Amino acid sequence: MSHSAANLPQQFARSRSNVRAFFKAWPPLVLVSLAWLASMLLIALLTQWLMPYGFSEINLRARLQPPVLFGGSWAHVLGTDELGRDVLSRTLSAIQISLLIAFASTAISTLLGVLLGMLAAHFRGWVENLVLVLIDFQASMPFMIIALAVLAFFGNSLMLFICLMGFYGWERAARIARSLTIAANEQGYAAAVHDLGASASRVYGRHVLPNIASTIIVNITVTFPGVVLLESGLSFLGLGIQPPMASLGNMVGYGRDYLQSAPWLLLIPSIVIVMTTFSISAVGDWLRDRLDPSTN
Repeated sequence: MSHSAANLPQQFARSRSNVRAFFKAWPPLVLVSLAWLASMLLIALLTQWLMPYGFSEINLRARLQPPVLFGGSWAHVLGTDELGRDVLSRTLSAIQISLLIAFASTAISTLLGVLLGMLAAHFRGWVENLVLVLIDFQASMPFMIIALAVLAFFGNSLMLFICLMGFYGWERAARIARSLTIAANEQGYAAAVHDLGASASRVYGRHVLPNIASTIIVNITVTFPGVVLLESGLSFLGLGIQPPMASLGNMVGYGRDYLQSAPWLLLIPSIVIVMTTFSISAVGDWLRDRLDPSTN
């Protein structure tokens, strides 16, 4: 037996060990979730080139055509709605709008929460008490009620809607940033950098923030699906994204009237919502386990 043939069992065992280690570090569910999120992001960036029709293009002669899998034609792969608009085009446009709202709102919420949390930890005293009062007030009020009141009173626009969604979940980010910043200050390295002449903004931006970033990132994965579901709920009620623009939520809202005659109008955007929020939650749980020092 040749030397290379004798080493085959060891090489096979080593490759199996490498595969096992890979799937332990990157579970299949996480890989599928990351692939789904990457595809959603790619769709959002390339929507204008992927849509076969205009998202508001009406063709009454082709109204309520079923998807290809239900006997429809390839001209409308996912069928058409009650006005003959292509469901595939509207779904692609809805993904773009919904992800724009979710990304922008999550960024506003995180920045606001981290800024207020760090201000509370830095100044303490009445500034900290004021921030804590605001946090308690926000946590005690159901955000859906606040959103309904604001949208009913001020009307609706895309910019107003994004800014309103930006107030969702900021109190959770503020609590995390405050507690972690206080802990960082007590460890002494922030005070040491400050004693060397660094400004407060440099201390928190260059030294404290990188040390608390992992927990903030995990919090983002909790806030993001919440924004997606909240936008969907408000659009379902008719107070979110308004026609002619499409979002996943208002597509579900319009599709409920055709649940028996054209169920694809509701099921397709609903599947996208469920898969997106589930994927973000799965990635968030994985990140929490990977970034938790106690599990490493």
